[in-house]
Amino acid sequence: MKKILIVSDGILGHHFVQRVIGAYTTENIYSIIQTKNGVNYTGYNQARFKFFHFDPTNYYKISPLLKNDFTQAVLVMDQSLEMEQTIKNIHLIQPSLRIIALNLWDLPHIEGVEWINMHQIVSLNLLDHLPNIPVIAQNIGLGNGEIMEVLVPFGSSFVYRHIGSIEQNNWKIAALYRNRQLILPSDQRMLQPNDLLVLVGEPTVLKSVYRAIKRELGQFPAPFGSKLYLYIDMAYDTPKTLVELVRRSIYIQQKLKKPLLIKIMNPTHIETLRRIKSYSTKEVEVEIVYSPLGDPSMLVADIKKHHIGLCLVSQKMFANDAIREKLYEGKIPILKLANRSFSTLKKSLVMLGEQNHLEPISSTVFDVASQLGFDLELIDYAIEDRDAAARSIDHFKNLSAIFSKKIRVVKTEENPIRFVREYDNFLQCLPFSQKMFQNPLKRFFATDMEILYTKLDSYHQLFIPTQI
Repeated sequence: MKKILIVSDGILGHHFVQRVIGAYTTENIYSIIQTKNGVNYTGYNQARFKFFHFDPTNYYKISPLLKNDFTQAVLVMDQSLEMEQTIKNIHLIQPSLRIIALNLWDLPHIEGVEWINMHQIVSLNLLDHLPNIPVIAQNIGLGNGEIMEVLVPFGSSFVYRHIGSIEQNNWKIAALYRNRQLILPSDQRMLQPNDLLVLVGEPTVLKSVYRAIKRELGQFPAPFGSKLYLYIDMAYDTPKTLVELVRRSIYIQQKLKKPLLIKIMNPTHIETLRRIKSYSTKEVEVEIVYSPLGDPSMLVADIKKHHIGLCLVSQKMFANDAIREKLYEGKIPILKLANRSFSTLKKSLVMLGEQNHLEPISSTVFDVASQLGFDLELIDYAIEDRDAAARSIDHFKNLSAIFSKKIRVVKTEENPIRFVREYDNFLQCLPFSQKMFQNPLKRFFATDMEILYTKLDSYHQLFIPTQI
């Protein structure tokens, strides 16, 4: 058993001793020095607690007690001079004894003393009660933000999602509290409004997760970023296509009310450059790179540098494997603009597929449809896993009620690609996953809509990353 010395004085000391008496451990023996205002405690184990009433600043009174082999001393006192003198007395007899002391006065560093700053504790506790501020564990682990508590708000992009559908790379949902009850997380558990989550992981990752959980509808392209980015390479598209691409991008910029950066690589057509530059405004910036060859790596660098939340590319650009891989690496939504009108679009649609890939993109789908004024359709075709399909439909219906955005579920028994091709125009929303990089031969025999996205290549498509 470990022997602990406690020096207690004042109201804080009294509450601390009470908490120690009520603690679970039976492995410690406590010697408690009470100063001038001794309190008579009840309900404690007399074999574990011994109380002394004297002034610890008096060396001759404290020295007999310090002959015990204490492993630690805890000082909770309300007078700074008495605190400092008590520390001196302890160090004279046991110079290597570890001392934990409550610092109410911002006292300077003393060798061998670990100060617990009262002002810092109070400010942190008050901060925890402010809305939209992550609660970070201070006395567990490293205290650097690797343990975080987050309340899931009504309207969050995480509401009514199964835990198994949330990709948890370098972080985990360690515990879930609902109605003041602890629930151990499982893949089939669905998150609900006002759930309290305990997260563990890399501090920088948890900050991103916190923003994603707190994100509400109407903020797109947040939480991915704050700006739009049109990537043009004149070596790929005709001048006419490029001008139409810029016009559609500016239309989207005006609808989303976010700044647009137009990046032009391989500038070869002077008249087209002049026309594109004429669109420059306070909200639309045109940047031209005059290097002889475009470097796809610039995409990822620009996404980070300019805090890009949505990247717009042409049909031909997205078909390029190297560029598509860099876009995937950027972990932001990609809007591939086809050679069709965008301003006359009235409909966005999602085709049922893997539940684990649909739930993570669902809130973004609703957000985009709401901000652009699109109707939203869910295409339910004859997939084998009907349980997964039913869960996905329920999930989208729940979000429909939360975000007050109607969704139409369209059932069909025929080939879904052939079915939607009968539509005049639409925006297809689908997960941006590794499946899109499969070997073309394997893609030929595939039935998964994520792999067969090229079959609808002539329509506008929004690719949404599934990872946070």
